[in-house]
Amino acid sequence: MILLYLRTQYKVMQQKVRNIGILAHVDAGKTTITENFLYLGGTTKQLGSVDKGNAVSDNLDIEKERGISVKSNTTSFTWNDTKINIIDTPGHVDFSAEIERSLGIMDGAILVISAVEGIQAHTISIWNALKELQIPTIVVINKIDRSGADVLNTLKEIKRELNMCAIPLEIPVNEGEKNAHPLSIYTDETLAEAYQHIPESAIEQIVEHDEELMLKFLEGEDISHEVFLYNCKKLFKENKINPILLTVAKNGIGIENILNLIADWIPSSIKEGDTDLCGVVYKIDHDTSLGRIAHTRLFSGQVKNRDVIYNLTQKKEQKITLIKGKSTNKIEDTGSIQAGDIGIICGIPDIQIGDIIGKDDYIKKHTQINLPILTVQVKAKLEKNYAPLGEALTLLSSEDPALEFEWLKNEKEMHIKLSGTIQMEILESIINNRFGIEVELSDPTIIYKETPASIGQGLIRYTMPKPCWAVLLFKVEAGERGSGINYSSEVGVNQIQRKYQNEIERTIPKALEQGIKGWEVTDIKITLVDGEDHEMHSRPGDFILATPMGLMRALKDADTQLLEPVFEFEIQAQEELLGAVASDLTQMRAEFGNPQFEDNKFILNGKVPYSTSMDYAVRLGSLSGGKGKLKFYNLQYQACDLEQGQVREYKGVNPLDTSQWILHARGAFKADEWKY
Repeated sequence: MILLYLRTQYKVMQQKVRNIGILAHVDAGKTTITENFLYLGGTTKQLGSVDKGNAVSDNLDIEKERGISVKSNTTSFTWNDTKINIIDTPGHVDFSAEIERSLGIMDGAILVISAVEGIQAHTISIWNALKELQIPTIVVINKIDRSGADVLNTLKEIKRELNMCAIPLEIPVNEGEKNAHPLSIYTDETLAEAYQHIPESAIEQIVEHDEELMLKFLEGEDISHEVFLYNCKKLFKENKINPILLTVAKNGIGIENILNLIADWIPSSIKEGDTDLCGVVYKIDHDTSLGRIAHTRLFSGQVKNRDVIYNLTQKKEQKITLIKGKSTNKIEDTGSIQAGDIGIICGIPDIQIGDIIGKDDYIKKHTQINLPILTVQVKAKLEKNYAPLGEALTLLSSEDPALEFEWLKNEKEMHIKLSGTIQMEILESIINNRFGIEVELSDPTIIYKETPASIGQGLIRYTMPKPCWAVLLFKVEAGERGSGINYSSEVGVNQIQRKYQNEIERTIPKALEQGIKGWEVTDIKITLVDGEDHEMHSRPGDFILATPMGLMRALKDADTQLLEPVFEFEIQAQEELLGAVASDLTQMRAEFGNPQFEDNKFILNGKVPYSTSMDYAVRLGSLSGGKGKLKFYNLQYQACDLEQGQVREYKGVNPLDTSQWILHARGAFKADEWKY
């Protein structure tokens, strides 16, 4: 009986943990909402402020100085007997990688939208990711007190631009004034009054999911607020609707309703009846006393101090020394992480972001919000800081793998990839403040890509100088746009043993990081059509070494097509500016359709190369007197002519230089450097 009681108590406790991401386009107010959560939940004794630089969820010096979030930060509090882990994410598009890594651990999300600015470009990208991963999302329209606030228009934008089944649970009172506040169908005090103002269209969207309710509605029977709310909650848990709440976050108005909805509506994260370990590392930090620490979400099972865990990603066992937790910015001993919760694993020096602990049954797929589109070279201002800078960038890239740090030691060059110029400024400041190294960053170069222009073949016979033996014949051809790398083998294990073929497949992504025009190769179909090993002379390293040579020969035979980054866009401006805007877009090589007209404005949608449009927001602002609106979203790569793109030299030793490549490979790097 005691054991049964303990199991029951454990289960109840676990069902009361919710991991909630809070996301928004920059300046919508998500950090202010987070600070209100922590204050109301009793985690902080006074309300933090972004403007004053004392926001708990912005704990980096640069975040306090600039008033923007740069890294995701997890803080915890309790509300209505529910432990809520809030993952506050950056709002600027340059730091989208932080959001991407956090999405996989969320049970639910809060998407914050300003009642003044409405839907912005980054809002669309965030929502697409939330929708793809089917994360239950509460939408909060903030700043309803600001001059120019327009909740009704924002709701229209939400439905039109996000294609969301948005159900308002609150209506604004005194909108655009200092005393603005919501009337809520979710609060007893205002329920009856608010429900009278809920649009009939919202009730229609709810009853259409229930045949019996629909019949009653069509027959003119009133749908009570209790029935409406019950069905809203049910449909939200099924990911069929999104409730809309209203706030004035800076004054703490409407915050409690969000918390009540989280505790009451967000589905449980516990995987019933499964005690096997399943978790994922979503963030890496470095602590002065603890070393590398891994922020980890568990979906099932539990881990404790000194447990030995199986790292599925690295395919090896690893021993934990300590388990920590964090409620604000202070790391504390907890001794364990339970299923459904978040904690910090210490003592594993080689653990990486994305590592899966235990099994992978409940791990969400990775979704990409934004791609790095700029590459820059980083140099230390003082020569003595060359090596320390390399170490600092190595550490930073373990915390943010999207930097894709490349240290070319022969050329004494260090390169990283970034999403925008704001990220450049932030990174420069972080390197200076955190590591005491002053750096200068080169002018950014747009990242192009390559894909095969035709079908090509590449034969490599690596049989000298012995002992070695790897004979490979690759065929390459273009794949569908956005398909990445697709590899297959027509060679049987009697020709090339399975263990060698595994090495070939593992080496391919690394080998395609640079093509014959100096850029990453993508949207490619690779087929191993022939080859052989040798019973006496073949080693795994022979195939690791030979694969880049064979692939580069195949690419040279096929030639490659340059691909350039292209954004989808939406422009809204005054009707009289349509001709000028269309002329600008034509000069920028944009593709666009027919305009739509609404309230003396036009709306134009299309695609435009990043290289020609990166500064167009400034031009449109000047042209429209600040009234024009430009949104870039959904980055993709499309073919471009050579003169419209850029070719660059191969960095490092080129596998097409056979003798140099073999000498380099045999003496300058270890074979496992190519095991990616």
